[in-house]
Amino acid sequence: MKIKGIFLLILLCCGCSKNEARRPVNPRPSSTLFSETVETSKALNAQEVEQILMYIDKDIAQTYEVSKNGFWYVYQNKIQDNSPLPEYGDEVLLEYNITDLQGSVLYSKESLGVKKYKIDKEDFISGLQKGIKLMKVGEIITFVIPSYYAFGIAGDGNKIEVNQTIKSTVKLLNIKKK
Repeated sequence: MKIKGIFLLILLCCGCSKNEARRPVNPRPSSTLFSETVETSKALNAQEVEQILMYIDKDIAQTYEVSKNGFWYVYQNKIQDNSPLPEYGDEVLLEYNITDLQGSVLYSKESLGVKKYKIDKEDFISGLQKGIKLMKVGEIITFVIPSYYAFGIAGDGNKIEVNQTIKSTVKLLNIKKK
C-alpha cells in the first residue's frame, strides 16, 4: 500500500511539472487583422456613400441637406415658427416607415404603428435618434440613412439586409417635455 501511495505522489508531482505554453492558432498579429478590417469597412462605407450621393443626384425634385451626423434629409413639411425641438429625456410620438433606396416598402407606417420614444434614453435606429432632434411637431422629414447608422452589418434579421441603406419618412406628432 505504501508503494502505491509513493508511486501516486511521484506521478502527481512529475506529471504537473512541465507546463508548455501553447502556440497561437493564427500566428499573425491581431493588429494586422484589425487594420485590415478597418480598411475594408472604410472602403464599404465610401462605396455606400457614393451610392447615396448618386441616388440624391437623381432625385431632382428634392433638395437634400447633409447632417453633421452622417445622414441626409429633406423636409416634406417644414414648420417655420419657433416651436421647440425635442431634447434629451423628452418623450416624442412619431409615425415612420422604412424603405430601400429603390422605393420598396420594407416596413409601412401602418405596420410599425405610432412610436413612443424617449430621446437618447432608448435604443432606436441611430440615424433617426439624431434626426428626430431636428424636428418640430407637425414636421415631416425623409431621412436617407447609411447602414452604419441604421442596422449595420447584421441587418434586422427580417426585411433589412446586411449593410443596407434605408430611407425613412418621419412625422413628429407630439413632444412631451421632461
